Order: sequence, then C-alpha cells, then structure tokens
Amino acid sequence: MAVIRIGAVSAHFGRNLDHDLERIARLIDQARAQGVHLLVLPDAALGGYLSDLRDPDPATLPPAVDLDGPLLDTVTTLAGDMIVCLGLREAAGEHRYNTAVCLSGDGILGTHRKVHQPAGESAAYTAGDRFAAFDTPVGRIGMLVDYDKTFPESARTLALDGAEILTCLSAWPTSITNRAPRMADDRQSRLFDLYDCARAAENQVVLASSNLTGAMGGMRFLGQAKVVGPGGDIVARTWSKAGMAVAELDVAAEIARARRVLAHLAERRPGAYA
Repeated sequence: MAVIRIGAVSAHFGRNLDHDLERIARLIDQARAQGVHLLVLPDAALGGYLSDLRDPDPATLPPAVDLDGPLLDTVTTLAGDMIVCLGLREAAGEHRYNTAVCLSGDGILGTHRKVHQPAGESAAYTAGDRFAAFDTPVGRIGMLVDYDKTFPESARTLALDGAEILTCLSAWPTSITNRAPRMADDRQSRLFDLYDCARAAENQVVLASSNLTGAMGGMRFLGQAKVVGPGGDIVARTWSKAGMAVAELDVAAEIARARRVLAHLAERRPGAYA
C-alpha cells in the first residue's frame, strides 16, 4: 500500500470497560468515514491509566485484560480491514504489563510491553524487556508506550529493525511536580511534542502519537495527538482537546526523500559510541 491515511487520537478513557468499548467503536467508525487505514488510540484505552503515579493505590488500579479474551475479540471485529493500535493493562499469569496491541480483523499483528517505567509505575506493572518491529498491511511498524519515547535508543532500535512507522501510545500527564496554570505552558506539554518530533527526525521515519485527555484522580492528561513526518515536521495534530489528527502520506516516498542526502541510520558510527 503506497499512500495511507493515519489517524492519531486524543481521547478520555476510564475504568468502565463497556464505556471504553463504546468510545473505541465510535472512533473506529469516525476513522473509517475519513478513510483511515492505521488508527492509533491512546495507551490505557481499555481500563484507563493510573490515578496517582507516585503512590498508586492497589485497590484502584486499571482492570487487567487477557490478550486472548473477549474484549480484544470485540475490538478485532470492530477493526475489520483497519489496523488499530491501542493500549491496556495486560494480564499474563501473575504479571501485569502496560501493553500496546496492534490488531486488525485478522487478529493481533504485534504487541509491545512498555520497557521504561517512571516513578511508581512498577507498583502496577512489570517492565517489558525488548523492542521489535513487525510487518502489517500498511508497512513495518514499531510501537512505543509513553515514557519509552523519552529514550532515543527505543526508537532507534525499532528503526534499525526496519520500522517505517512508529506508533507512540501515551497516557502522558501534565507535570506532577510543577504543573503550569495553563496546559500549553506546562513543561511536559513542551517535552511531549519535542520527543515526538525528535524521534521521527533522528530516525527519518513517520511517527503517530496518541494520548489521553481529561483527568484521572490527580492526573491531568495532555492530549496533543499528532502525525509527524520523517523530517520532524508535524503534519496533523489535535492540540489539547479530544479529537483525531489525520494525515495522508506515501510513507516509503517520504522516508526516501528524507534520506536522500543524509541517511542517519546508514551513516551511524557504532564503533565510536562505546
């Protein structure tokens, strides 16, 4: 598939799984009406995120979801021929992971368990331990879950594994320690956009960034979903409100154009980085 339409979503999701499924269904319908081929929903789209990042209450954690269970079967049916990425708290035996899932009507195409954990997140999730890209009908995709994108090595590993599109699923809040009166002035608002653009530009790939909106307990989420081109330019965005950023791109052509003169991956000097 040469030219594809990518949709990145800002939306609120909470503990009520039935409500979450209804919202996912509406967003998929909206995306389908706009001809979207790849839809990137936020982290925690099934069950919501933590209400306190510093000291999570074990009694109020997001529900754990079985990847082989009926909830994802429902999303798979809703997706049909669309590729949909969404985040959840995965149940895997005794462990719980902050997981991104990529699926279509054919089933699960790829998963990623969040590797990098901020503050008290380890009280609610086990850390993942790898980054790997995978093939889909819209191209080779690599996934990151919010804090993962703070670390350049995460996106670089996926790009070196052939990822053409990075999907960054977030539950990214305003600053916990020094929240600004206006969300647009918040330090985390600036960093969220900076990381999205930098990860796309340094790897010369397309990046689709989704995020939660609204509040959960003491957490207030930024929104700011966007699609970024391989030159680091934002080609579609939602700002802080709920919505869907939609961009139409010939991914292979855009990457080839970005790498025509300066090809960052090919011109690395790994021997000098020890």
